[in-house]
Amino acid sequence: MPVRTPVLAVAIGAAVVAMSACSGSNTEKAPDTTHAPSIAAAPSAPMVSPEDWPGYNRTLAGDRFSPLAEITRQNVTQMKSVCTYNLPEVTSLQTGPIVVHGTMYFTTDTISYAIDASTCAERWKQPWHSAKPSPLLVNRGFAYMDGRLFRGTSDSHVLAMDTTDGKVLWDHAISVNAPGMSIPMAPIAADGKVFVGNAGGDQVGVTGHVYALDARDGHVLWQFDVVPDSGPARATWTNTRIPVTGGGFWTSFTFDTASKVLYVPAGNPAPDFETELRTGDNLYTNSVIALDAATGRMLGYNQLVKRDMHDWDVDSPPTLVTTHAGTRIVASANKDGQLAVLDRSQIARGRAPTGDLGTALPMLYIRPTTTRQNVDTPLSRDHATRFCPGITGGSEWNGAAYSPNTNSLYVGAVDWCASVQLKRDTTTIPPAGTTWLGNENANPFVPASEARGWLTSFDADSGTVRWKFHAPHPMLAGVTPTAGGIVFAADMSGELYAFGADSGHVLWKTNTGQSTGGGIISYSAGGRQLVAVASGMKSPVWPGVAKQSRILIYGLR
Repeated sequence: MPVRTPVLAVAIGAAVVAMSACSGSNTEKAPDTTHAPSIAAAPSAPMVSPEDWPGYNRTLAGDRFSPLAEITRQNVTQMKSVCTYNLPEVTSLQTGPIVVHGTMYFTTDTISYAIDASTCAERWKQPWHSAKPSPLLVNRGFAYMDGRLFRGTSDSHVLAMDTTDGKVLWDHAISVNAPGMSIPMAPIAADGKVFVGNAGGDQVGVTGHVYALDARDGHVLWQFDVVPDSGPARATWTNTRIPVTGGGFWTSFTFDTASKVLYVPAGNPAPDFETELRTGDNLYTNSVIALDAATGRMLGYNQLVKRDMHDWDVDSPPTLVTTHAGTRIVASANKDGQLAVLDRSQIARGRAPTGDLGTALPMLYIRPTTTRQNVDTPLSRDHATRFCPGITGGSEWNGAAYSPNTNSLYVGAVDWCASVQLKRDTTTIPPAGTTWLGNENANPFVPASEARGWLTSFDADSGTVRWKFHAPHPMLAGVTPTAGGIVFAADMSGELYAFGADSGHVLWKTNTGQSTGGGIISYSAGGRQLVAVASGMKSPVWPGVAKQSRILIYGLR
């Protein structure tokens, strides 16, 4: 794993901010419905067939559990490569592939793809010519509903596409002129709506917003502002000398189909390391927020990272689980290197507080997922302070997975520290849309050769650690438990693992030869259970060399 050069580190320092939010804006334009077909009734939430993987985290609840059991602990050693699809681009492949009726769909920043999910034969690909290419080369995937695909773009459009040929059915520009704004997250779709948020909370003056779009034509049904225009929450931003900035979205959301509640993870406030300049609690950044999916009204929240000085976004999709004890929980694994488990029972029953600053997501327990050091040590303007996890540590765009068979939460994490010195100049404010971390040293990373990873299994009811695996490289890829008693995961060296879900023993592994940070999914196509991996991540932020971005598909002999 190479150590970064100072020149590359400068570019990385500028780019990493975009990952922690990726830019947003308030200006809204009317949707372009020129190509939108007439639809008599709004689409509904998709039914999840055991054979399919129809969303970023498979289910709207985000558990990532595959009910397929053809591949078991006894026969997993017989897994072999079935086919490979080589993308025509080498990119920062972090997409979460989806599979519906034997076709796999996935995205990059610039192209949308469909391939045969059992043979890798290309069915179609559609480029998107963006006026503002992503500095991180990232798009995390599609939502699917009723024969349509939905994705965001780096120039802040949301697209609806036909699954048969990739034709754009409608194109809605959320805020095309906003400096730094983008939509890299994988949307989710349910109840006739497409739920999506903007990134960019590390860019000066950009704050996060959640949008519910009508799936028929793309017009905005409601908008939720992470930083309200007024009221008690806005009053928690007590320093008015600098632009209010933060709370972007860059991964995905989850949805409680029974209570019709949307759960969203809002990112960090900015400047990321500067608590002296942005005083107050900075609500509702770094929070898990529960929203009424019909209206966008806030039902409750929990700010998991308070007075953030480490760029510790609450970032990964909140996993919605009913445990074996019957507790309705939200499991949130994030960049602070912790798994926070919250009680959502009051929200599920519709008795959440409705006033500003009301908390309806009480903490049940919180557990570390990676190394945590100097978490309370103040940062200095005179010297660098090392802290762990660093700004690319903890859990990133893939959060906790859950197996109902073992009642376990499985969390992959990055063990990589940072070293930050605060900027000495506190009076100069960068232009709107500019990355704003607040660090004096251009390279806040410790050597990439020090980066490691963890995969941890927790009892969902108690938080007790059942097993831990210490990987030689960061674990960023999606973690996928199956009914066959397997947990699939990968590290950044390209090692793909099959663990025993109950024991943590490595039952099978293979090296893909590519850095892996995308989705790992399991589905049935061509008459058998398969496992697909989005591998080959060439990123300006993450270590690892990729000469080719690929979809790799494995199955039994």
